[in-house]
Amino acid sequence: MNPQTRMNIIRICRSLFVLCFLMAGNTAISQETTDAQRWLEYTTLAPDFCVAKTRKAFEKQRKEVRETLWQLLGNLPQKPKVPEAKTLSREDKGSYWLERFEFDNGAGATVPGVLLLPKNISAKSPAILWHHWHGGQYDGGKIEIFETKHTPAPPGPTLAERGYVVLAIDAYCFGERNGRGPGGANEKGGAGEMTASKFNLWTGRTLWGMMVRDDLMALDYLCSRSEVDAQRVGVTGISMGATRTWWLMALDDRPKAAVAVCCLTRYRDLIDAQLLKAHGIYYFVPGLLNHFDTEAVIACIAPRAFLSVAGGDDGGSPVPGIRKIESSAGPAWKLFDKTDNFRSVIYPGVGHVYTPEMWQEMLNWFDKRLGKTQ
Repeated sequence: MNPQTRMNIIRICRSLFVLCFLMAGNTAISQETTDAQRWLEYTTLAPDFCVAKTRKAFEKQRKEVRETLWQLLGNLPQKPKVPEAKTLSREDKGSYWLERFEFDNGAGATVPGVLLLPKNISAKSPAILWHHWHGGQYDGGKIEIFETKHTPAPPGPTLAERGYVVLAIDAYCFGERNGRGPGGANEKGGAGEMTASKFNLWTGRTLWGMMVRDDLMALDYLCSRSEVDAQRVGVTGISMGATRTWWLMALDDRPKAAVAVCCLTRYRDLIDAQLLKAHGIYYFVPGLLNHFDTEAVIACIAPRAFLSVAGGDDGGSPVPGIRKIESSAGPAWKLFDKTDNFRSVIYPGVGHVYTPEMWQEMLNWFDKRLGKTQ
């Protein structure tokens, strides 16, 4: 058989293979998939993260992961031990007091927030740091805790009536901070967020790092309040608020319980699902996948109480990635004999929404781990 004939036979066989593949119903072949695979071929990704085999080795591993996370977030300005918060107003809301406050974050920005203080409590109360979502709703922010746009009930009043002190702040580019970025008042919404991200990259840090830094300052202030039992602080939020939640828990040991709603995303699986577009520019930390994926961040939370609830049809958090996080990070809780402190629930047929079932899971989780006072 001459070489030309051999080549023709090979070409015919390849064509028949592709035709049979398509006829079998696997029509998912696309230029986008090919491009994603090609991009990945020319990158250096870290091997899968594995929890260390002993508690002592894991504690060393966790320290190393945290140090890497701080490095990846960039050259963040040092924050004060406790921010000097200024109370702007105090209102009687029946079952609770509502305080509006602000603090200087020491990095060129004023951070506005709200604090809900339950009435008729004689002892220090458990507290919840609430992280608002993104959703492209830049005029929202902290006011989310008084609304039912994303939750079955208003989070702030509901939690306050159960005996929790509740605190929420506006993240960069949201609420009262919309239009207060480097581009000024004429640059709001997504444009303002993009400028804030560009500015931080040029100065050797990340927008995400600055957001987490503000959340840590909010935690500092919450724990400093005389009404709060700093040993019973929880953190929660939906969507971007969920990611803010597990990053803060990974970096700081003070919160004892957390609930992440509709956003437990393993980054490599997000790439594989071709859904990087599901998250805004704020979300991306340069170089992270060169070291590890989300399971390493989640493992840092152990042995404290962490609950994730997510929809099976939520494209922003592909289910295979959640399952990988469960299997890879879960062993960290086993090292401490605290497997009941790590729980992940996926609701089939549910998208990027906060369902009543998820809401009840959140309330039960905090009541059991933090102990409401009423």
